[in-house]
Amino acid sequence: MKRPFDWFLPGMFMAVVLAWILPDPGAKGGWLHPEILTKAGIALIFFLHGAALSFAALKVGTLRWPVHLVVQGATFLLFPLIGLLGLKLLGDAVSDDLKLGLFYLCALPSTVSSSVALTAAARGHVAVAVFNSTLSSLLGVFLTPFWMGWMIQAGGEPLPMGKVVLDLGCWLVLPLVLGQCARPWVGDFITRHKKRVHLADRMIILLLVYTSFCDSMKQGVWSGHGGKSILIVVLASIGLFFLVLGIVGGVCDALKFPVGDRIAAVFCGSKKTLASGVPMAQIIFAGHPGIGLILLPIMVYHPLQLVLCGWLAGRWARRPEVSEPL
Repeated sequence: MKRPFDWFLPGMFMAVVLAWILPDPGAKGGWLHPEILTKAGIALIFFLHGAALSFAALKVGTLRWPVHLVVQGATFLLFPLIGLLGLKLLGDAVSDDLKLGLFYLCALPSTVSSSVALTAAARGHVAVAVFNSTLSSLLGVFLTPFWMGWMIQAGGEPLPMGKVVLDLGCWLVLPLVLGQCARPWVGDFITRHKKRVHLADRMIILLLVYTSFCDSMKQGVWSGHGGKSILIVVLASIGLFFLVLGIVGGVCDALKFPVGDRIAAVFCGSKKTLASGVPMAQIIFAGHPGIGLILLPIMVYHPLQLVLCGWLAGRWARRPEVSEPL
């Protein structure tokens, strides 16, 4: 059975191309008014995420705390530590903005929908995947800015954490909470119109990608960085993915996790979210001229993880049936 064409990845490429050809509308002061439009889009994305979160569905997976520790430890500790080591090894081979982007990739939470879908496709423990991907998204609202604040200040650059925290509260946390509060009234509507809500979510992300790259294009941030930066990011993303995959898989084997739990842990612990990463970058790096370069690593890692995890899911789905503890 052929998989339906996924227009989102080509859409990201087209958004970057459009920013290169026509940067003025989405740049600061442009007629799209990105300073207003992007924040409204961010609020809508997180409102929809909040309304879609079903905490009742998490109860089945809550008791698997060793798996949760492995997944969250990989997402918010292992990834950043590998990122710091990688930046040391890269040295002056990459620009400061790209270094920031590579570490931002490492500091992001895991994905939600694709982690759950891939776990289900591979016949893994879906409840564990739902719990961990949702928990990761909630923790990421706080831990990702914490890591980035530490990273930027360690580099000798001041980060107005007070303003960042206030903006995160207004445009991420508050809409998330409001969405969860509104779930009794809008939850059924979102479930019935899941495809349309998903479409709106993706279109907003493409808009944020476009506006993020417009300022970078206008200010010449990409001059002398294009091909070299993309090659470095691709190689770094491949190495990062397989390193984390191997470590998480090895820890799961050492702890003798059931196969279903191992699959959920590997998928949730090795993936990074583009859906939350782009909006959060708009808040954390607001006004930063190099935001396009900062977003490059997650834009490369996103399709890479989908391709590799999709291949793994198909391979693991073909394993023989074995009864496992619930």
